[in-house]
Amino acid sequence: MNTRQKLRKGIILFSFFLFPAIFYYLSPVVIIQSTMNGIINGSFIMFLLMFISALVLGRAYCGWVCPGAGCQEAIFLARDKKVTKGNYIKWIIWVPWISAIALLAIRRGGYEKIDFLYLTKYGFSIGDVSALIAYLCVLLFLIVLPAFIFGRRSFCHHLCWMAPFMILGRKIRNRFKWASLQLKSDYEKCNHCHTCTQNCPMSLPVEEMVKTNKMENSECILCGTCIDGCEFNVIKFSFYNGASQRH
Repeated sequence: MNTRQKLRKGIILFSFFLFPAIFYYLSPVVIIQSTMNGIINGSFIMFLLMFISALVLGRAYCGWVCPGAGCQEAIFLARDKKVTKGNYIKWIIWVPWISAIALLAIRRGGYEKIDFLYLTKYGFSIGDVSALIAYLCVLLFLIVLPAFIFGRRSFCHHLCWMAPFMILGRKIRNRFKWASLQLKSDYEKCNHCHTCTQNCPMSLPVEEMVKTNKMENSECILCGTCIDGCEFNVIKFSFYNGASQRH
């Protein structure tokens, strides 16, 4: 493991250790409660920032910052099965959820104030037993068990309510083609060792993406694992405004 991947894994593990403290800032439920009271809360702001970041950085948040990433990649040591199906499931969850928030906001007459620390205790999420139970249920039933049952980053593929914000942001970027962080490849250098595909934490067919020169994928989290695991420098990060080919 090279220095960049050590740094990445260190960041997501640290983020996971902080998860109990920041849980409400990523909560899909607290944003509903705050909307009913006309309040823009911490999770509203965080989801908005994820969308904005994706306009330039794609789903890099998922690969480099998300606390759920630290938990799921730690589980790789015990369960390293690939996940290749079911990416549509998170949209079945996200569309009704975001629609409910929009309808509640309209019914309420909009938002009246901003309270980033809404429902937290001095900024910390776990301030009572009910908050602890909610956190443990999310961790166990939405992140840990799916990773063991279905495989690598199942939460990211199937259940994550945050990923669609970034996928939509990336699609907008692809439409207007402004400069952004992307993957570039040189198929002529490829030695067909399959390392990139085998090691991808999102179970993407990276070698096929290289072969077809279609490095843009809505499930790519720009973690750089394929870059750092390749001995032949086939793939690299690039920040440019070229037309991204979609996979």
